[in-house]
Amino acid sequence: MTRYPRWKFFLLLAVLVLCGLYALPNIYPDVPAVQVSAADAGDEVSTGTREKIRSTLDQAGLNHGDGEAVNSSWLIRMDNTDQQLRARALLSKTLGDQYIVALNLAPTTPGWLRALGASPMNLGLDLRGGVHFLLQVDMDTVVKQRMDAWSGQAKMALKNAGVRYRDVIIDDQTLTVKFDDQVAADAARAPLRTALPEFKLSQPEARPEINLTLNPTAIKEIEDYAVDQNRTALNNRVNELGVAEAIVQRQGADRIVVELPGVQDAAQARRILGRTATLEFRLVADNYSAERAATGVAPPGTEIFPFRDQNNRPVLLEKAKIAAGDQVTNASMGFDQQSGQPQVNVSLDATGARSMQRVTGKNVGHPMAVLFIETKTEMTSVVDKDGKRTQEPRSTTDRYVINVATIQDTLGSRFRITGLDSPAEASELALLLRAGSLAAPVTIVEERTVGPSLGAENIEAGLKSMLLGMALVLAFMLVWYKLFGLFANIALLGNLVIIVGVMSLIPGATLTLPGIAGIVLTVGMAVDANVLIYERIRENIRRGMRPREAIEEGYSRAFVTILDANITTMIVAVILFSAGTGSVQGFAVTLFIGILSSMFTAIIGTRAMVEMVYGRGARAPAKLSI
Repeated sequence: MTRYPRWKFFLLLAVLVLCGLYALPNIYPDVPAVQVSAADAGDEVSTGTREKIRSTLDQAGLNHGDGEAVNSSWLIRMDNTDQQLRARALLSKTLGDQYIVALNLAPTTPGWLRALGASPMNLGLDLRGGVHFLLQVDMDTVVKQRMDAWSGQAKMALKNAGVRYRDVIIDDQTLTVKFDDQVAADAARAPLRTALPEFKLSQPEARPEINLTLNPTAIKEIEDYAVDQNRTALNNRVNELGVAEAIVQRQGADRIVVELPGVQDAAQARRILGRTATLEFRLVADNYSAERAATGVAPPGTEIFPFRDQNNRPVLLEKAKIAAGDQVTNASMGFDQQSGQPQVNVSLDATGARSMQRVTGKNVGHPMAVLFIETKTEMTSVVDKDGKRTQEPRSTTDRYVINVATIQDTLGSRFRITGLDSPAEASELALLLRAGSLAAPVTIVEERTVGPSLGAENIEAGLKSMLLGMALVLAFMLVWYKLFGLFANIALLGNLVIIVGVMSLIPGATLTLPGIAGIVLTVGMAVDANVLIYERIRENIRRGMRPREAIEEGYSRAFVTILDANITTMIVAVILFSAGTGSVQGFAVTLFIGILSSMFTAIIGTRAMVEMVYGRGARAPAKLSI
């Protein structure tokens, strides 16, 4: 027997068993299901509602499963898509606005596989069906919000420096600070330059004022932050609501793509996106001004908002924000140890903590409010200039106070929000804070629904192309290389098992149509390594080498060539993944995994089979079936 290490046999066996085990769930297809979620975030579907769902479906004669809890939702499996659609329409009418009823797909993976952490590959929108949204971030609002904040910083810096000023005027991307005399203007240069390094400072000679113009690099940073923050907030919010395998990614300079696989109801998906919100912490204005809030006239520097309670009473708040939702790093629901009332424990980042400490330290005993700001986007029917009726997105913003509590002590990076009515309200508030706030409003500029039937057709077409390619490759290898061709064919099947197993193991990996194209390409490329090895063995035999020597020489000498040929393709796959987005990345991932897998099965897998046939026995083989 040739000197082939035994550990390679065990390595090959371990990889095939492990990948085969985690690839196994993919043979169990998803089934149509209906997902019921509470309209209020954080609330669960009650036991009574679950019984109501079962009885409603039974009375309608619809076959369904027992139901199962998925996060805070209730999932009911149906026999087919027709019954799924009927069940969704029936439950939406029965449960009303208190619950969201959406179409979904449920896995049928056996329990013992799920206990091992094995689950099917995540399928993309084009294979599973679902809803696709293209959202555009309102960049003008982003810059305006930051200019308002910088205006406040300028006033604070001048106040701390003891410099008197007349006014701070915002004009697009420029701050103009006016003074009574030139002496005050000269004294203000240093504190303004220190407090606002993002601005270019200039001072007219004829007037006692300073102009602060925002740098282009700062504008770019603001816009990038807004898009990234919105993407993170939308992703967190979708995950908190239990939408499985959702894709939220940036596209271009100011757009975000949101794909919700398995969700077929666009209206319900818009409600999910519309529930993203921002929170602001503000001081409640002085009590003597609160009486004027009832008249609807807010004194300078204040704003009136309704309090979300039974009476919807108005609350007068200071315009200046202490901190905002995007500065919250963590939030969790808990209970007060003394009173047992629900509360929300909040953690702020460094910037928010400094602001909170400074403001609350000066306002102990004063009430502080949590302002909830929610932007909803609905598609409305309008008539264009050609007289055609089209659907256009229209955004509305709701602002109301959800909590008012008295500041008991100086607050820092961690504090509590109390005064909540119920644990459900505390859980919802913690969820909103934890999910993150939007840095700027977003508008739905494109909406597309992919049906599950189209996804099934895409899967069928992809499988047909892969099977056809495999059949041609298998037939060629078997005819041209005989027994060695059979070894290569078995390695090719093992290669597919490894690809599927690795894709199922990688968290967040999603298979799309371009991903299937990558697998098909890998099938064609997988035998390249075996062709190089086998041709080298044939050449060695023609040169008069003995069979075992020809095998040893063929595998060892062809390895360098195989490595060089595949490394260049792997580099291209890495570039595609780093520079591409969405489907391009899906293609790059499957191509990269397929190349590594094909090298493994071609070099170690076929060699192990060759050794098992030709490397055993006392007598050396007279010839090779190649």
